[in-house]
Amino acid sequence: MAEQKATNIKWHHGKITKEDREKLLNQKGLTIWLTGLSGSGKSTIAVELEHALIENKHQAYILDGDNIRHGLNKNLGFSPEDRTENIRRIGEVAKLFTEANIITIAAFVSPYREDRGNVRKLLGHGEFIEIYVKCSLEVCEERDTKGLYKKARAGEVKDFTGISAPYEEPLNPELTVDSSKLSVEESTRVILNYLEEKGYVKF
Repeated sequence: MAEQKATNIKWHHGKITKEDREKLLNQKGLTIWLTGLSGSGKSTIAVELEHALIENKHQAYILDGDNIRHGLNKNLGFSPEDRTENIRRIGEVAKLFTEANIITIAAFVSPYREDRGNVRKLLGHGEFIEIYVKCSLEVCEERDTKGLYKKARAGEVKDFTGISAPYEEPLNPELTVDSSKLSVEESTRVILNYLEEKGYVKF
């Protein structure tokens, strides 16, 4: 965890409770954490999931790996240390969104179990749903929507997960969605069904 450097600071509490926000938005705040190899379909599923939730009058917002690196984390690379800091920062942002009772959809490779576990610890019980977007390396390479696997194989991209850097599969995710077998729509439906069954949303 990052060292606390600021001193003489105090946490300020507001008058609005989490229960107040739940009643207002008719939903429970949580973070849906999509993890998987590049090309597995995380971002595509995230976009479809956000759209489906908004269409059904639920507040949702995507935190996407590439997008975050354009701003908040633009000073981070892909070394193991930078990857850990990348996920730590996102975890803190996701916590704030979740406390505001937004359904936060985080789509990150997030290759290390410990980093994902640390985000889970940041959030309250039941507020972190880890979804493994499972897809074989072979299928991800066939898709190669960004051309990154080709560059990684050629040595043009360093520390690339699945090729020159490890990916640690989730051991006990809340859900596993096999994107090599399910369409984007089917994958989204599996997630929506889970959210409804667990009482996070009502359709």
